[in-house]
Amino acid sequence: MATPAPELRLAQLRREYTQAGLKEQDLAPDPILQFQRWFEDALNSGIIEPNAMVLATADSKGRPSSRMVLLKQVDARGFVFFTNYASRKGRELTTNPHASLTFPWHALERQVCVIGTVTKVPRDESEEYFKLRPRGSRLGANVSRQSEVVLSGRETLERRLAELDHQHPGENIPMPAEWGGYVLAPEEIEFWQGRPNRLHDRLRYRRDAERWVIERLSP
Repeated sequence: MATPAPELRLAQLRREYTQAGLKEQDLAPDPILQFQRWFEDALNSGIIEPNAMVLATADSKGRPSSRMVLLKQVDARGFVFFTNYASRKGRELTTNPHASLTFPWHALERQVCVIGTVTKVPRDESEEYFKLRPRGSRLGANVSRQSEVVLSGRETLERRLAELDHQHPGENIPMPAEWGGYVLAPEEIEFWQGRPNRLHDRLRYRRDAERWVIERLSP
């Protein structure tokens, strides 16, 4: 029997979502609290890196880019992550501070999508988190000129890492001036739960002045 063409096999990939449903009365009145509930479920499920999220940004011409980053804090302000401010995402956020996040918790048949505005966190907050990072990660942050073209190969990065390791043998490793945190203040947060027949549950919190409005969206 002939093997189906790749494009046909791709078209036939599907699974039915049957784990759970999501009703309006199940939701917390505040979306951050609801996110924390779902995040705890993801954490307890054994999902690899449940704090991994897709960050989408756009440049001044509206051309989008996306990548995976790690959520490092969530509180009343919003969703906090750290990166190099001179990276592509950093440059785009300087030009256009509007961004979105997606948490793809496939094993739970769930995803959370967040839209909002991004600002830098205070410098002392970035420094506090930087000190918590593994020593190698702190050295690596000093080596990397994130998103820049590496003209002379990986060996250049490895050599620079060895030099910094020699220069800073202890734990006192400086935080790069261009490195730090961002917080995305949510304007919309959508909780998506897979359901049979693709009639998924989509419940969205939308900021309306000082309160959150919960709306059900068509799947």
